Amino acid sequence: MRVLITGFDPFGGEKINPAWEAVKGMKDRIGEIEIIKLEIPTVFHKATEVLVEGAKACNPDVIIAIGQAGGRYDITPERVAINIDDARIKDNDGAQPIDVKIYEDGENAYFTNLPIKAMVEAMKKEGIPASVSNTAGTFVCNHIMYSIMYHITKNNLAKKGGFIHVPYIPEQVVDKKNVPYMEKSRITKALEIAIEALGENEKDIKAVGGTEF
Repeated sequence: MRVLITGFDPFGGEKINPAWEAVKGMKDRIGEIEIIKLEIPTVFHKATEVLVEGAKACNPDVIIAIGQAGGRYDITPERVAINIDDARIKDNDGAQPIDVKIYEDGENAYFTNLPIKAMVEAMKKEGIPASVSNTAGTFVCNHIMYSIMYHITKNNLAKKGGFIHVPYIPEQVVDKKNVPYMEKSRITKALEIAIEALGENEKDIKAVGGTEF
């Protein structure tokens, strides 16, 4: 199995992005799974262009994008992406789309087909906080997850795809008060555990993963 895993460049005034920093530290192979790493820009549409070009070059079975979720304390595989860009801040090219569809011919939403509950349980078993998330937001993270699933559905870009959000790393919270973070090495380990769970679970497990709000 070949997995293309991407991480965004820094955005929103940050000097680093924990997503790409963690991805860079991942092993190139986990068992029989080959890992291809790619940095993508935090820019609407351009991120998709870079990802699609990278996917066409390496022909992956699975595509997983990783993004920063400052304020979350755990690793959160995303369940669903919605067909809307509604940016609270500008992207790295200065664009700020508001209430704009990502693809006019796309579904209202696409669900991941990754075994996200198996991934969460595997990470928790190793003492790493993790949970299923039911919102990828409406910024470039949601945009790229939606685009991945759109291109898998429409163009057979890969067999499976999805998105995982990660917290800040310590360097980012030095001047932020009461903001959760996780060590970069721990995030990297969590992502490798998630990949292992992907290889071990063709279908997802039945486990509690819902929330009350």
